[in-house]
Amino acid sequence: MTQIITIVASGIFFLLLTWWAIFDVAYKDFGSFEKKLLWAFIVLIPFIGCIIYLIFGRKKGIKTFKD
Repeated sequence: MTQIITIVASGIFFLLLTWWAIFDVAYKDFGSFEKKLLWAFIVLIPFIGCIIYLIFGRKKGIKTFKD
């Protein structure tokens, strides 16, 4: 039973992390549409895409919306 809970919890964690990364890519300007599309494609790679974006892409873009 604990194994199932661990699998479901990690799945929910990666789902939320992927959603965050998708919204972050959508709100940032990476200089060109091709770069934005590349980061969007990388984020959609299951499990590792959001981690790759978190490590390498999170600080590359400039946020386009104002708080």
